[in-house]
Amino acid sequence: MRIFWIACRLLPVYVFLYLPLAVLITFSFNSSKYSTAWKGFTWKWYAKLAANTQLVEAALNSLTIATLAASIASALGVLLAVALFRYRFKGRDLMQAGLFVLMMSPDIVMGVSLLLLFVAMGLNPGFWPLLTAHVTFCIPFVAATVYSRLKGFDPNLIEAAEDLGAGEFRTFRHVILPIIMPAVLAGWLLSFTLSMDDVIISFFVTGPDFEILPLRIFAMVKMGVKPDVNALSAIMVGITVCCVFVSHLLMRKRK
Repeated sequence: MRIFWIACRLLPVYVFLYLPLAVLITFSFNSSKYSTAWKGFTWKWYAKLAANTQLVEAALNSLTIATLAASIASALGVLLAVALFRYRFKGRDLMQAGLFVLMMSPDIVMGVSLLLLFVAMGLNPGFWPLLTAHVTFCIPFVAATVYSRLKGFDPNLIEAAEDLGAGEFRTFRHVILPIIMPAVLAGWLLSFTLSMDDVIISFFVTGPDFEILPLRIFAMVKMGVKPDVNALSAIMVGITVCCVFVSHLLMRKRK
């Protein structure tokens, strides 16, 4: 009986959250050109999507940026999390608070601030400013994920390794890194997902010569929602769900 009442309370919430996604995915298989009525099942919009060279190029650009940004942010985020966990130095609390400030800052504020920074540095909007911006907003999420993992294991393992003669690098490689590896992978997947889905920050720092998928979809939706946009959105939802699911599995504590 208790399970029934819990389900009754949770069901409206999940319906509210996921019903629009379910409708979008359903109409990506609709044979009608207009998504207002169901005319039958078809795969043709996915075939049309594959033949759209502009969308494919934008998707490849997004995958490139997301992969590089997630990898660089993971490396820097791991170093930052380990430094905050292991060492006590002046400004440590301020640096730790700064991570949460970046995580909670509105995207439009970060986008404008990064644009002003790149203009002051003489950088034209394009690939490198876009990659730098994505690395910037991904680092705090990686650092927070890895830091939470570090807080959960016994620090005596590090002391034991140092007592046995291991230096800083060997301790990190053979003791710390294997323990935090699930969190590192989870942070990488989270960063990849954030980079693939970002629109606002990317809008400010990218240029006309380097178009990414979210901005391309945003431009297409302005002209009306077409079935191939539904198909592309369904694919992105599937990729995002897979990344989040794998990240969740990696973060689970194994007994």
